[in-house]
Amino acid sequence: MGVDAAETETEAIDLTLLEPVLAERAGMDGSLIPILQKTQDTYGYLPAEALTEISRATRIPLSKVYGVVTFYAQFSLVPKGKHTVRVCRGTACHVRGGKSVLTTAKRVLGVGDGETTEDMMFTLETVACLGACALAPVAVIDGTYYGKVTAQRMEQIIGRTRDEG
Repeated sequence: MGVDAAETETEAIDLTLLEPVLAERAGMDGSLIPILQKTQDTYGYLPAEALTEISRATRIPLSKVYGVVTFYAQFSLVPKGKHTVRVCRGTACHVRGGKSVLTTAKRVLGVGDGETTEDMMFTLETVACLGACALAPVAVIDGTYYGKVTAQRMEQIIGRTRDEG
């Protein structure tokens, strides 16, 4: 079973890591998204404590900060694995066997969509379209596109990624 949000909020984070990010951008117009991006780069996700501190430092209401975080898919409120596996569930991929690719990824990783493996090695996500329909079915691992993926090939790709660390 994967890691979920309830399990992640038990550890305190080091807010001193946030100080240089805020010092560089606080008070600048349009600084919220860059601050959130750098914060996520620092922690690997956006911890609640960091969002509260960002709200305080920028004087942007916490509700607005959360509104931005939940609007943009690039932001995560839970830790993600070292490797992100994205499997397309768009029409072209579905028609060409994408469902078996996703089923294999879930089985091999032992997690469901949106979950992270307990060892924090992999996060599995499905996406509506990866924009490479001619290569369907498509999967992306850490930004590398794999086209015409079969269930067997998905298993090999995940295995190779795991072996590489």
